[in-house]
Amino acid sequence: MHEWTEFGRRDFGKLALAALAGISAGATGLGADEKKVAAEKSPLLNDPHACRGLNTCKGKGADKKNSCAGTGQCATAAHHGCGSQNECKGQGGCGAHPGENACKEKGECSVPMHASAWKKARARYEEVMKSAGKKFGKAPSPKKTASAS
Repeated sequence: MHEWTEFGRRDFGKLALAALAGISAGATGLGADEKKVAAEKSPLLNDPHACRGLNTCKGKGADKKNSCAGTGQCATAAHHGCGSQNECKGQGGCGAHPGENACKEKGECSVPMHASAWKKARARYEEVMKSAGKKFGKAPSPKKTASAS
């Protein structure tokens, strides 16, 4: 008689549960790795960037005086006033995914970004920086303009 024939219904259940747990654990780990790779491919992790607080490193703000990632005062991408005038990937200023357009002339809106687009871009920036395991600082306040009272 073979040893596997002494294998009972309960033993089968235990092994099936162990196999399922192993598959789940592997899939969870794979998902985390895939998320990190996707975050690292985000245009928000590239320079030039489309607005304040979206820089990836110390000294990569427009004035080069920022102390760390996420604290730059202004866009380093070429400023433009309307959609599809962006020069490269990640330089569109609004739409569904501000700062994450796929390529040249595919961005929506201006750079620097309008306040509502910036809020959306900054939230996404923080998400992809965390997923990529990168540190960043507090977002800078918007510059005050002469027309604002």
